[in-house]
Amino acid sequence: MDILLNVLADKRIEEEITISGSKSESNRLLILQKLFPEITIENLSDSDDSVHMHHALTTEDLLVDIGHAGTAMRFLTSYFAVNKGREVFLTGSERMQNRPIEILVNALKDLGADITYAEKQGYPPLKIKGKKLTKDKVQINGNVSSQYISSLLLIASKLDNGLEIELTGKITSVPYIKMTLSLLSQIGIESSFQKNVIKVFPKETVKTQTVVVESDWSSASYFYSIIALADLGSEIKLSAYKQESLQGDSCLADIYSHFGVTTTFGNDFITLKKEKNTNQETLVRNLKDAPDIAQTIAVTCFAEGIACHLSGLHTLKIKETDRLVALHDELTKLGAKVSITDETLEVSKASNINSNIAIDTYNDHRMAMAFAPLALKVSIKINDAEVVTKSYQKFWNDMEQIGINITHL
Repeated sequence: MDILLNVLADKRIEEEITISGSKSESNRLLILQKLFPEITIENLSDSDDSVHMHHALTTEDLLVDIGHAGTAMRFLTSYFAVNKGREVFLTGSERMQNRPIEILVNALKDLGADITYAEKQGYPPLKIKGKKLTKDKVQINGNVSSQYISSLLLIASKLDNGLEIELTGKITSVPYIKMTLSLLSQIGIESSFQKNVIKVFPKETVKTQTVVVESDWSSASYFYSIIALADLGSEIKLSAYKQESLQGDSCLADIYSHFGVTTTFGNDFITLKKEKNTNQETLVRNLKDAPDIAQTIAVTCFAEGIACHLSGLHTLKIKETDRLVALHDELTKLGAKVSITDETLEVSKASNINSNIAIDTYNDHRMAMAFAPLALKVSIKINDAEVVTKSYQKFWNDMEQIGINITHL
């Protein structure tokens, strides 16, 4: 499905939007709920990734196909490794079969797991025979994907002696690791994180409880971008959000002050308002703790005619697509001057945006959503627009609610 977003005539916006639960929290809690059935989850994400996760955890089939869901692939690899007596063939889309997983598999094998590669060394699909893991110490590189670490943390309390993880190298996306540890603590599992060593203590059962998932901050980023590009006085109310968030992307509130957007916290909601014009100084940010919002920020800077230098982006190369290359190519189509390295992206100040450009999305939900706010400036086409369902089922409906006219091509 390709769509045309017609340029928004009235750029004075005032709306209320409800966003579903965080995909990151939901997928962690779905694993924990399977390990500890005493847990009930509310405000679960309706994303494709969480749907795939839920199906994988409830099916009895030998073949488990998680499509494009990278988080599900990482978390399920550890879950099935400790699911004693269960054998699975864990696979995904063509892109998923080219996303590395060897670091996690090696760590699990060091703990005694029975995992083999069905096709290419170091990549899915995987053959996993669940068994009891008796070792309780492991080393893993912390510089590639925090999801590998979280995957181990989620199963750690079910090992007889818990688990001690020594992280080597620099640690990427620390907020996501802390999110996992905070969720463990919330349901009653003890842990410690000192220097480069994480310990999780064993736990057989937890008390009966309900966990409410906070709405997704990554999804909120697109509305920050919209308000940044809107007229002064525009505002959008988003629910349900907490000021003390577990999500690293909550740094949006600080970052978007550069664009004159203020964030006011209410009782389980936030209000975004365009109070000032954008600061014309170059935006310089290290996003190593929040790489998923890099695309949104880069597009906002280009649309507002300011330069940006974003770093800490090395994990973007192993996402749904190589997001650095994808950003370079699509922004260039729009008239931007962009330079990238393996971990940085620079966009030069621009004075013009090419109109009616077709944005390719590369099976990446965030490419579609990050470029959508440009409809406040120019008409823009989005190819394969349905990819947004990976994390945000009703995204295009919400775009129409704020006044963007969408034509299906």
